[in-house]
Amino acid sequence: MTATLIDGKEFAARVRGQVAAHVTRLKADHGITPGLAVVLVGEDPASQVYVRSKGKQTVEVGMKSVEHKLEADTSEADLLAVIAQLNADPEIHGILVQLPLPGHLDEDLVINSIDPAKDVDGFHISNVGLLGTGQKSMVPCTPLGCLMMLRDYHGSLSGMNAVVIGRSNIVGKPMAQLLLGDSCTVTIAHSRTKDLAQVVRGADIVVAAVGRPEMVPGDWIKPGATVIDVGINRLDAPEKGEGKTRLVGDVDFDSCAAVAGAITPVPGGVGPMTIACLLANTLTACCRASGLDEPEGLTA
Repeated sequence: MTATLIDGKEFAARVRGQVAAHVTRLKADHGITPGLAVVLVGEDPASQVYVRSKGKQTVEVGMKSVEHKLEADTSEADLLAVIAQLNADPEIHGILVQLPLPGHLDEDLVINSIDPAKDVDGFHISNVGLLGTGQKSMVPCTPLGCLMMLRDYHGSLSGMNAVVIGRSNIVGKPMAQLLLGDSCTVTIAHSRTKDLAQVVRGADIVVAAVGRPEMVPGDWIKPGATVIDVGINRLDAPEKGEGKTRLVGDVDFDSCAAVAGAITPVPGGVGPMTIACLLANTLTACCRASGLDEPEGLTA
């Protein structure tokens, strides 16, 4: 391996430290405690683990953590009533509805019922529009984490060629908007892009968020490029024993690391940044609601 490893665990710990320090000052100087509410509908095991982790890290940085756990058969009206209650609560600055929702619930309707100023996931259509037009918005956590790591490694991104592989509303599209905002020349590619390998070879920055395990090989990577691997894919690992699995990203790590200048691992790369940026977004939302200066280095 020749590439510099971009350690997401270490970077996320730094972000959480910055958030915690700012929260301490908010409490001391203004008597304000940022509050994050998470709404979980149903018993999805992965969602339950994720929500527990969010709650634990929220408390660790000194914020108020509120959880609403609803039955899987909760009606849309009841869920919307919970969100309306949180919208009106001045002690709650961030609201997150854990996805996916049970099939009988309209995800778009639910997400767009959240007050855009409290939409710390950055999924509300108003925040999507604000980001797309270069205005102040709440930014989706995973792309924000990717941007923070790129800025930390490179300093200025101005003039760099960036290829985002993936066009999802959660990662691909907002990632492209953020890179444009930092004056990159951006190409959005995807699994159906013609001659995808050649498109990727021209990139100084590659953000892989297509959801296909080890799709990007090392011979697609421009020597010295920075590779941000957003993918989290679970593959069978019989060498570890029956029923065992391993996590891999959307890039073939070993071959890409032999060519790239810098690369994020999976696990331990982008993943830890997502919750760290959720906490940063909650802090930002609190500062905006209170008419205070936003925390430096924690926003887009």
